[in-house]
Amino acid sequence: MIGFGMSEENVARFLAHPLSIVCSDGSALATEGPLATGTPHPRNFGAFPRVLGHYVREKQVLPLERAIEKMTAAPAQRVGLADRGRIAPGMAADLVAFDPDRIADRATYQEPHRYAVGIHHVMVNGRLVLRDAEDTGERPGRALHGSMIDHR
Repeated sequence: MIGFGMSEENVARFLAHPLSIVCSDGSALATEGPLATGTPHPRNFGAFPRVLGHYVREKQVLPLERAIEKMTAAPAQRVGLADRGRIAPGMAADLVAFDPDRIADRATYQEPHRYAVGIHHVMVNGRLVLRDAEDTGERPGRALHGSMIDHR
């Protein structure tokens, strides 16, 4: 059963609020292999591309630069990940190169295991995991624990 508790207008209002950040409670999933089972919520594959394509480009709820900050620096700061969220010397090199005119989510409730379009390259910890929209096989990611999280 799926219920929808927020209107488009409310989502847009929350995104535009100066104190909001963009996060997702989606899981680590894939389009093939053991992480490609079940029918997860489409946000697992499309939360961030949806903000960039639908709310930034199409609806013009907020500028691209502000949306990027709400997805990167603001959440990293909020959870205490001091080496994430900004491009600067000494920071972890987690980067996404995307086409702002093309980026869009494609995951649906019927087909939730669909990657977004418009993403060309993804770098995690300084290593390319996606090059020219193709998986490189690199797996440099690791679990992170921010200083704002109680580890008890």
